[in-house]
Amino acid sequence: MLSGSKNSFKIQQHKRGPALRGPKSSDMNSRRNRNCQAFPCIPGEHVLEAAAHVRKIVRSRDGEGSILGTLYCTNLRVAFVPEPAPGDTVGAPRCSTGLHSEHDVVLPCVGRLVAVNSFTKAKVLTAGSTLKFIPEELVLYCRDFRVLRFRFRDSGLEPRASQVTLAIVQAQESSNASAGTWYDTGAVKNLENAWLSTESSSPPMLLFERPCDWEKELRRLGAAGWRVSPVNERFDMATSLPKYLWVPSRLLDNELKGAFGHFNARRIPRLCWHHPGGSDLLRAAGFHADSDPEKEDVRSVEALMFAGHAQCVIVETAADLPSPAEIQLSYLKLRALCLPDSSVADEKWLSALEGTRWLEHVRACVRKACEVAALLAERSRSIMLQESDDRDLNCLLASLVQVLSDPHARTQSGFQSLLQKEWVVAGHPFLQRLNLLRDNDREESPVFLLFLDCVWQLLQQFPASFEFTETYLVALHDSSYIPFFSTFLFNCQWERDRRNQHRASNQIYAPVNGWREPPPLEILQKGGRLAKERGGPYLPTIWDWALRYTTQQRAQFRNPAYASASGSTTVPNGKSAPLGGDKLEAAPSGNGAVYLFAKGALSPQTHLFPWKNGSLSKKGWRQAQSSESLSEQGRSSRSSPSGCPLQHEGLLLPASVGPLIRLWRRCYLRGSQEVQRGLFASTLGELTEELDLLRERLGD
Repeated sequence: MLSGSKNSFKIQQHKRGPALRGPKSSDMNSRRNRNCQAFPCIPGEHVLEAAAHVRKIVRSRDGEGSILGTLYCTNLRVAFVPEPAPGDTVGAPRCSTGLHSEHDVVLPCVGRLVAVNSFTKAKVLTAGSTLKFIPEELVLYCRDFRVLRFRFRDSGLEPRASQVTLAIVQAQESSNASAGTWYDTGAVKNLENAWLSTESSSPPMLLFERPCDWEKELRRLGAAGWRVSPVNERFDMATSLPKYLWVPSRLLDNELKGAFGHFNARRIPRLCWHHPGGSDLLRAAGFHADSDPEKEDVRSVEALMFAGHAQCVIVETAADLPSPAEIQLSYLKLRALCLPDSSVADEKWLSALEGTRWLEHVRACVRKACEVAALLAERSRSIMLQESDDRDLNCLLASLVQVLSDPHARTQSGFQSLLQKEWVVAGHPFLQRLNLLRDNDREESPVFLLFLDCVWQLLQQFPASFEFTETYLVALHDSSYIPFFSTFLFNCQWERDRRNQHRASNQIYAPVNGWREPPPLEILQKGGRLAKERGGPYLPTIWDWALRYTTQQRAQFRNPAYASASGSTTVPNGKSAPLGGDKLEAAPSGNGAVYLFAKGALSPQTHLFPWKNGSLSKKGWRQAQSSESLSEQGRSSRSSPSGCPLQHEGLLLPASVGPLIRLWRRCYLRGSQEVQRGLFASTLGELTEELDLLRERLGD
């Protein structure tokens, strides 16, 4: 037995309060200064402990290897810096801020910490754990599916191993204890300085924080019957909605205000996307059953829903898609299955994968998005996505429909603008759903990560239709677990503005002269981004990729095989196909008719609202036809020129059945010993493998 195995180390529960401070002695301070000089800290970050001559274990198909370097524990992250060696591609230079590396993990992203010694059982370390041995190996199970293994020298006799292990446990506990004050830490406050001093290399995109962004996107869509409304500019209508909304031009703001109270959380119908053929995609929360609207309010609601169209199709988002609770349960099963310590036998692994229902959820999302996209392209109508709170599945479905229908959404800048519009400012509760600060497990549900998986499925079926690559999607997935950026750190735009203490100059809407913007006295314009000149911290967005990735790494975000939309509807085999199937061809063409779309079928609605008088209020509008006349009317409309399905240029029609929906191996199996690989291909063999795979897909 080793003498070190007799030692016992008590990991003290760290008191809740300020972040963990460094040693106070002069010797320890001098050592910290030396460590900070060797490690590229961001402003406000300091090294707590460091262990030299540590080997990071790297497993691949060729076997097990290791990288020699130094392991650091700071007040913000665990980082490994490889020692420079001739021809070492792993130890390539970091980005200018030193904020990201394949070998780093921020403390909130550490899911489980395990100490390993060959003479005793592996120990899962928590704040109250007792460590009775000096670790030979330290394993970090990350929430982004990475597994980082660090092996110390001298086979369990290295005293620095225990010190750095204790420091990581205490720093993680301190991070969890200060979750509510994370935004006030010195490192987060000072990160703005690094952001302002770094030139942004991201493609131009819209953040939808200013009215001019909404106006610009509305002009791109060519939606002539819509306008930008500042009715919620001060968030006095609904705190979870964005400041500015797209509403019908004929509807005044005074009329619009009466509609808010008749929807859950006051989230009224508003435009998401305008189809070139004339259809409009809307989204809204469920009807407020306890409200008692006046006739004027009912007319305003109808004006929002129909938006000048003769037909309104209400899509019940939750009817065919998993609930957030089901998504979370499936995700936990998937994580347990994909980690290397899974107890599932190899011969039962595929059946266990189906048992997680994750791929089933992906299929359901892709299938429903394809159906809604076909409804939009079939004929001019308004289609309203309706969810109880309009903050989870509506975000997923509205975004996925636009990725299928709009080639601009398949470019990097367009995709990022789409996420800003339909997720960030639309009020998806990222802080609750991702649970980044680990303070609310009950509300956790990775709806956004499910959406990224759906986009990856589309990328596999249409590799030449996307400007970005799988590497970009994995980087976006990993960025959702980094709490240094405002994009995924808040639940809505109102909360983001409050925490950032960021106040844009007041905008006054003049219907005749347009927007009048006074000189920006309090706002500093730099590189197309807004930054607060003085005062509280303004956290950067994740779209400033230069803060975390080098120029060479960002080059791998772009797809060299990307081709702009060819002008035809595309299916996985590359052939053109007519829009709509048997279920969707039966769409009626009534005037003032309302239909409910659920379970892949349309059904007429005689009552629109759940109130006492829920029927349509306008006398000129007819009630919906009976289901018997539905298909008959659909055939007559298709026989006329005006009823012909609209062929939208660049529409993707993915397959959602069978083996075409696959596991995202590069994301979920990164911790597996057999297929472990990083975000970026580091060897010539991996690059060759990726190139062959791309050629094979393009040749199908």
